[in-house]
Amino acid sequence: MPLRRMGRPGLIGMAARTAVVAGTATAVSGNVARRQQGRAEEKYEQHEYEVQQEAAAMAAAAPAPIPAASAATAPDVVVQLQQLADLKAQGVLSEAEFESAKAKLLS
Repeated sequence: MPLRRMGRPGLIGMAARTAVVAGTATAVSGNVARRQQGRAEEKYEQHEYEVQQEAAAMAAAAPAPIPAASAATAPDVVVQLQQLADLKAQGVLSEAEFESAKAKLLS
């Protein structure tokens, strides 16, 4: 029966210990990274949902367009066009909606 050496581990024991420590560190850092990524995605999705809700609320609160049959003076049309441009800049109106509303005002 071989004698068991006492004291510090040999070269193979040290390499094995290093491999175990490195493997454990890699596994832990991978789990931490996945958890952080998941939390970041949840936060991003929540933010996107809130932005969509805010845009919908702003669209609902937007003033109703003035019917084309009413006689609008030139300054009123300019003010309305400015309001439409502001809504478009805020992201409430899409490019197509903006162009459609602008065409109604100018006709």
